[in-house]
Amino acid sequence: MGTVEALEILAPGPLTTVQDRGRFGFGQYGVPPSGAVDSFSFRVGNLLVGNKEDEASLEITIIGPKIVALIDTLIAITGADLQPKVNKTPLEMWRSHFLKKGDVLSFKGPKSGCRAYLSIGGGISVQTIMGSKSTNLAAQFGGLEGRSLRKGDIISSDSPARHLKAVGRSLDKALIPSYPKNQTLRVISGPQDDHFSAKAKEIFLGSPFQLTPQSDRTGIRLAGPHIEAKKNLDKSIISEGVMPGTIQIPGDAQPIIILGETVTGGYRKVATVISADLPLLGQLKPGDTVNFRKVSTDEAYKTVQGWSINI
Repeated sequence: MGTVEALEILAPGPLTTVQDRGRFGFGQYGVPPSGAVDSFSFRVGNLLVGNKEDEASLEITIIGPKIVALIDTLIAITGADLQPKVNKTPLEMWRSHFLKKGDVLSFKGPKSGCRAYLSIGGGISVQTIMGSKSTNLAAQFGGLEGRSLRKGDIISSDSPARHLKAVGRSLDKALIPSYPKNQTLRVISGPQDDHFSAKAKEIFLGSPFQLTPQSDRTGIRLAGPHIEAKKNLDKSIISEGVMPGTIQIPGDAQPIIILGETVTGGYRKVATVISADLPLLGQLKPGDTVNFRKVSTDEAYKTVQGWSINI
């Protein structure tokens, strides 16, 4: 069947972008991975529509787009519950659905979480740059012209008819994550936790922090009690590589959790969110509250060892 025009964007929402697993191996050149912030929801969505789990999808932030189907196609919505509906009928999430030509997909509004993922049988046909289709908004490349979606954009897919037989696939309800407004994130210490006093680390692990409106795909800015570095240290350190989940403490002593749009940082890192909890970062939104719980490296490793998704 080849590449065909599958969907048309009638209204884009505030931030809808093309994302896949991300581009890796280019940090030395200053190129961040980008990619889906909630990798679990992203991967499950692809499996529901019969794609490989790393195929590009639409990442939808808080307010969903309005989209019309140009052909019969298969879709799935995972992640945040933005209350999707087809025409006027609510659409069950975490399940693949047949979308017939002329159907209109829209979203009533956020109920829980921050980012939803629209997966399309056959994926999204855009240029692969550095091994990825992900949109890098800051550098303006990847996805659709390196930008968020606009009214009138056309989403093309590769042989979507081949995926229609996957209709009705669903994720076991016991595996569907919830996104409470108060979230506990597991962390391991460091790499510069020794730059903070025992009291500062006690405050960090024992206090709630609230997400601020300044949070985005680059990082999550938190507001709460100050986490002060030891007095005899310089205000910053030499910039070094960082990874998603790194928790920096800048000069204002308020934590920042790094996401996937940066590769270096010059602030001290008091702790790092473990890999198993990284998808939860994608579902935090301004006003939500987080607490941190320290775990050992062995415990962090055991949470992801042998982990898989079965559809």
